[in-house]
Amino acid sequence: MASVTFDKATRIYPGSDEPAVNRLSLDIADGEFLVLVGPSGCGKSTSLRMVAGLEELTSGRIFIGEHDVTDVSPKDRDIAMVFQNYALYPHMTVADNMGFALKIAGERPEVIRTRVEEAARILDLEPYLDREPKALSGGQRQRVAMGRAIVREPHVFLMDEPLSNLDAKLRTQTRTQISSLQKRLGITTIYVTHDQTEALSMGDRIAVLNNGVLQQVATPRQMYEKPANAFVAGFVGSPAMNLGRWRVEGEEARYASAHLRLPREVSSVLNGSEIILGFRPEGARIVGEGEDATFEIQVDLTESIGSDAYIHGRLMGAECEKAPFGSGEDSRQITLRVEPRSIPVGGTVVRVHVPMEAFHFFSATTGECLGS
Repeated sequence: MASVTFDKATRIYPGSDEPAVNRLSLDIADGEFLVLVGPSGCGKSTSLRMVAGLEELTSGRIFIGEHDVTDVSPKDRDIAMVFQNYALYPHMTVADNMGFALKIAGERPEVIRTRVEEAARILDLEPYLDREPKALSGGQRQRVAMGRAIVREPHVFLMDEPLSNLDAKLRTQTRTQISSLQKRLGITTIYVTHDQTEALSMGDRIAVLNNGVLQQVATPRQMYEKPANAFVAGFVGSPAMNLGRWRVEGEEARYASAHLRLPREVSSVLNGSEIILGFRPEGARIVGEGEDATFEIQVDLTESIGSDAYIHGRLMGAECEKAPFGSGEDSRQITLRVEPRSIPVGGTVVRVHVPMEAFHFFSATTGECLGS
């Protein structure tokens, strides 16, 4: 096994002025499961391909263990990659697909057979070793692709959105299998995804990229509870955080009919007449008459998904504000998680209380987190 280190790794594609990955510095510990996440075009797959040797670095270095592999060919890096599209040979059996790389490397047939059988046992593929890929389900094909990587016994696993082609049920099942497998094998793994649930549920740590720049590296819980900036706050979490710009008047933040007294540790470091303020959908609760309310919200739509329920609505008076405040980029629709047995009726106005500890505060100029 081995660690992976990005040392100011930069990739600029020919014909482009902007780096796809810009001075990425990141240490991934031996045996760690790190998830690279971000919007489309943020540089996460490029970063993965740089580790694999499939993308040449414009500047910077990459280490696997103590070895600088920046100029080492892909075949000599001792990595195994799992792709989104499985990349199986259709005319070969499962066993032949899994053992093909070892065969090309000149490994003895008995060693190949032993490793393939061990991988098949780990992945519950033993009944399918003599089948061809066309006779398998999508989840089984992805497990074959995983098995092909396992038999290599690499130092590093690289996974590029391996669950994107699976339906929702198979995605959940295969996600747990990959997590369990990685912990069992203890192989350093870099996993690329744009899926929020995968990122928060699978990784030991999450690294968020945007426009090629690393935004934050943290455990899933730290990332969710203490986002480093407004981009991470709005990107990590599903449904997205309710987020937007509020005016600052004295020691208060105001938006439409709502006003909030800012904590001293926030107001003391403010620079400007605006602040980015946010809270997650589960951070609010509906209150009755006579109780303190932070907002009044007109309910537009309700969603019940069994164990959870959500309401989507508009902050009263928000039509007078130029800047949006809501769940999702440039959205004016606020999302709240509510008790599924008492969902408000669409068209009604509800009073909502958000405790101070549920709010997140960010600089309107830099986007960085304010306060503790």
